Amino acid sequence: MQRVCRTTRAERGITLIGLLLWAIVVAFVALMIVRVLPTVNEYSTILRAVQNIAKATPSTVAEARGAFEKQKEIEYSISSIGGKDLQVTKENDKVVIRFAYDKEVELFEPVFLLIKYRGEGRSN
Repeated sequence: MQRVCRTTRAERGITLIGLLLWAIVVAFVALMIVRVLPTVNEYSTILRAVQNIAKATPSTVAEARGAFEKQKEIEYSISSIGGKDLQVTKENDKVVIRFAYDKEVELFEPVFLLIKYRGEGRSN
């Protein structure tokens, strides 16, 4: 008679519960990216506009704010702040324009994500 020896090996693979957990994690990360990416795009547009205005060295605060409002009319992605929200100062004979704002992003009802954005532009 011939004996058949079967060795026990640990089975490899992923269980259904493990697969579902990974799917939930991936879906949540994708949701975060889809909801947050437009706010990051808006922030980078605002920062670029403020830096360009500061490099142009406006002579008055009203001129800097007016230039931002004109830029806001061109760039439709800017909706969180306006010219009145800019803090325009002069440091060491250089124009410094600062801004800060909060953005709430709804992930799913009733969960929101609060993002605080800050930036500044300086003249050369």
